[in-house]
Amino acid sequence: MNQVSLSARSFSRSLIACLLICLVSSTAMPVAAFGQPKELLIGIEPEHNIFDQVERYRYLADYLSNQIGVKIKLTIMSRYGEVIKRFKVLKLDGAFLTPYTATLGIKELQLEPVANPVNLNGESTSQGYIFVRKDSSIKNFLTMKGGSIVFVDPATMEGFLFAVAFLHQHGVTDINDYFSRYYFSGSNESAIYAVLDGRADIGSAKNTAYNNLVNNDPSIGQELEIIARSPKVPEITFCIKSEIDQDLQQKLSNALLQMDKTPEGMKVLQKFKARRFVKSNKEDFIIVEEMAQRVMGSLTVHEK
Repeated sequence: MNQVSLSARSFSRSLIACLLICLVSSTAMPVAAFGQPKELLIGIEPEHNIFDQVERYRYLADYLSNQIGVKIKLTIMSRYGEVIKRFKVLKLDGAFLTPYTATLGIKELQLEPVANPVNLNGESTSQGYIFVRKDSSIKNFLTMKGGSIVFVDPATMEGFLFAVAFLHQHGVTDINDYFSRYYFSGSNESAIYAVLDGRADIGSAKNTAYNNLVNNDPSIGQELEIIARSPKVPEITFCIKSEIDQDLQQKLSNALLQMDKTPEGMKVLQKFKARRFVKSNKEDFIIVEEMAQRVMGSLTVHEK
């Protein structure tokens, strides 16, 4: 009887201790664990001059911070295609991504596409161009063999994936054998100038970068010729982790989509060099994934 009573008292004391530990643990946890975080870390791909990009995105980050009540911090990814690594290592909460990396992030990390900026020309999309010099003997796919080609980066749709999909469509499964040389320039502008200066016979780059250069210097358009164009895809997409609180996701979405409705938002858009933001959808990236599925695994690539 006493042994049973002692066991009961021991059990009661153990139960009370466990409850106290749970109570202390729960009260010690930060409030942010049950509500919105104190800050969000957002990545930016290095598409242009880094200093210009930081300045451009800084105004947007400050605006969003004020609108949603959560500090937005920015970090520049060192190169294209680091979305998977950076999200894991730096624990990013979101990023402004180009078509290839946005598609990769949606598929591999279940990122949620939120919105796309509409540029000053009224476009929210981009496409890949394959181009040559007008005085070149290369006029189409049939005359490319044996030439040299410059791409932008393996993790770009406009500057690589489209070009290899185009080649694959015409029966080329090994660019090492088909071209005398190929390399990656690291930026759209560098790829364009490489062809313009004769350092490569063929180039692949984003149309918006190409058109910007031509607008600033019309002679470029007079010397280069576009021989193939890709389908249009969202140029830049703001994506966030699906784990982020739904209310906060909605606040971010509303803040971006309503920017052009207020004087303050319009000022920020002007500094960001955009007209407005439009809603993004996962369906927008199906074409990129299909393009990759057609060529990945069947195209042999070893940079020379």
